[in-house]
Amino acid sequence: MNRTELRDSLFPNCPIRNVLSRIGDKWSMLVLFTLERQDHIRFKELQRNVPDISQKMLTATLKTLEADGLLQRKAYAEVPPRVEYSLSDRGRSLLPLIDNLLVWATNNMDDIMAARKSYLLK
Repeated sequence: MNRTELRDSLFPNCPIRNVLSRIGDKWSMLVLFTLERQDHIRFKELQRNVPDISQKMLTATLKTLEADGLLQRKAYAEVPPRVEYSLSDRGRSLLPLIDNLLVWATNNMDDIMAARKSYLLK
């Protein structure tokens, strides 16, 4: 059992812990924001638009977001194979909430950084 599965099994009925453990990681929100700007996007283009993400992490993040119904994966029977990703309705419904969090973080960032600095100087 990996860490995410263990965490989900410990708190299966806690919506905040369960959902935030999935979307609050290092990459999920960046992937969701990238998908917000495009109707659909291929893997390599998505990788180019999310700085510093490895192929392995992007693959894992996409699988997690797909498992939670936040994005859709469409594979085309072509040679070479083509796969496109897009936001689902559930994923789109999450974005305004994340946008509000970003506005709050932007408005409070200077004060938060000052508070951290003050705390460390105690």
